[in-house]
Amino acid sequence: MTFNTFNHVTSSDAVVGLDIGGSKTRGILWVDGAVVADASAGSANVQNVSPETAAANLAELFAQLGDTRAGVVFAGAGGVDTDDDAAALRDLIAPFVPGARITVVHDTRLLLAAGGASTGVAVISGTGSAAWGANPAGDEARAGGWGYLLGDEGSGYWLGREAVRHSLHQMDLGAEPDELTRGLLDYCALATPGELIGHFHQGTTRRYWAAASPVIFAAAANGHAHALHLVDQAGADLAGMAGQVARQLGIAGPIVLGSGLGSNVPALQQAFVKHLAAAGITDVRILDQDPIFGVPLLVENQERLAPR
Repeated sequence: MTFNTFNHVTSSDAVVGLDIGGSKTRGILWVDGAVVADASAGSANVQNVSPETAAANLAELFAQLGDTRAGVVFAGAGGVDTDDDAAALRDLIAPFVPGARITVVHDTRLLLAAGGASTGVAVISGTGSAAWGANPAGDEARAGGWGYLLGDEGSGYWLGREAVRHSLHQMDLGAEPDELTRGLLDYCALATPGELIGHFHQGTTRRYWAAASPVIFAAAANGHAHALHLVDQAGADLAGMAGQVARQLGIAGPIVLGSGLGSNVPALQQAFVKHLAAAGITDVRILDQDPIFGVPLLVENQERLAPR
């Protein structure tokens, strides 16, 4: 959606929120608490694209948002694990908002705030997975978020990869392709399970395999035993991350589940809630809006805690 330029906006009343994902960047301009521009462009996450591409995509995004002259920019992005990560992203954003105060955080913080909480645990289940939390004393903890080569259990990528592993194992046993394998072959436009090996290793991306997750959910809905196991295991792994963070912080919740799978797949949500309940955690929320809408609460808290 494209809006007209708002030349009357001043730094005192304009806030830009950014949600910087692996495939796209979304930006919203709030003026006096009201959304006046909402735009999307390609990813500005330098873990996924080059700095040059990230800068070009930010330029496109801010052109769509208009002449913001924002006083505050609050950005959430995956992979922001160190001060250096945050500084590098701030440096990319700064030329588009001269003089603005720019804050860059891990995107789990947007998710928690979008769930209406300032403390608690946020759990991402999308292309990747991660958990992050904070308690009333200001302590923070995290679990997962190591990337697809080291973890990302309970994510779309993990589900896609595990479906491939199942299909290849069945092939090794000499079994005929089952419903899960047939669905996967259809998704990949392949004829035989053996072709999955080369297809997986040559030219496909983690987002490609994450996008295969509906195949697993469809097979599970039809009662396929291994697909049901995978969905349950995904819920257990995500619940385990959430529980670990909650225990470290000494809190019982709330636990907020969101991102692509977390907000939109009831079967995964049910498994997540079930495993948390078994661990004695019942204050669980399923995010029903995009994480970027957590920015106003984060900015409000930032202003409240700022030295006077």
